[in-house]
Amino acid sequence: MQLNAEQVRDALPWPSLIEALTDVFAREDVCSPVRHHHFMNVPGEPEATLLLMPAWIEGEYLGVKQVNVFPGNNSRHLPGLSSHYLLSCGKTGQPLGLFEGNELTARRTAAASALASRLLSRENANSLLMVGAGRMGRRLIPAHMSVRPINRIHVWDRNEAASRELVAELKAADIDAKVCRDDRLQHVAGEVDIISCATLATEPVILGDWLNPGVHLDLIGSFTPSMRETDNRALQRCDVFVDTRAGALSETGDLIIPINQGAFRPEAIVAELSELCRGQHAGRAALANPAEAMTIFKSVGDSREDLAAAILVHRNQR
Repeated sequence: MQLNAEQVRDALPWPSLIEALTDVFAREDVCSPVRHHHFMNVPGEPEATLLLMPAWIEGEYLGVKQVNVFPGNNSRHLPGLSSHYLLSCGKTGQPLGLFEGNELTARRTAAASALASRLLSRENANSLLMVGAGRMGRRLIPAHMSVRPINRIHVWDRNEAASRELVAELKAADIDAKVCRDDRLQHVAGEVDIISCATLATEPVILGDWLNPGVHLDLIGSFTPSMRETDNRALQRCDVFVDTRAGALSETGDLIIPINQGAFRPEAIVAELSELCRGQHAGRAALANPAEAMTIFKSVGDSREDLAAAILVHRNQR
């Protein structure tokens, strides 16, 4: 069975996918090694990255995702990232399906953020600032809307034309959306309930001093030690949660840079998704003054998310 991006999308509705992720992070029999990073020189162009993300449930399923990140493709008007996912039987090793990986990745990433928001943002959160108007922004908005009563959305992107395009799409779907101009970013960041960042930034875009009590900051973009979307002050002011400690502490500049600068300690991470999903930490409800607490969820991606999504695709296509 080979499925394209459209078929993968249709097989992964937000409620089912979020529950699939909740289940996989609650299980203790899922093997998910930290993903393999390999860097490749591309003559005359930015360095490329090969990512391999395996995971398996003994006797049930095994899978691996291959991700190719080629930043130089932007000049060719081609996607900078391409991937595919191979799901196999955990008893025989026989292949069960080959799925287009970009859509699977985008949806499971957005669903992980929505799952974290369900646990960490305020239940009455109704406003969202989407930082980044690309592929992920288009998935993160409906994913967050599926778990919180969001009725007001602001979109910021370094390219304001991209913000206008996404806002037009949202308005066409009867969603109250506005473009956030550069000169309004600090103001909007200080008034919304949820901020979701999906950029390729190497310098902070959202600053900790902008944040108001009760906000939830969702950080998706940084997946290398040199990339970051927020500053040291944000980590110092907020309760910090991650998808996995092992991945976050080894891969993202959002944590590595402040740790190296002595501004944040790894021990200050409150919990990871598995602890939240197993009930070992109750999320916002367990924080001091939940209504005023400020939370951060930093994800770098975890192979359990891919495996859960691929299994759901397979089951929904049988």
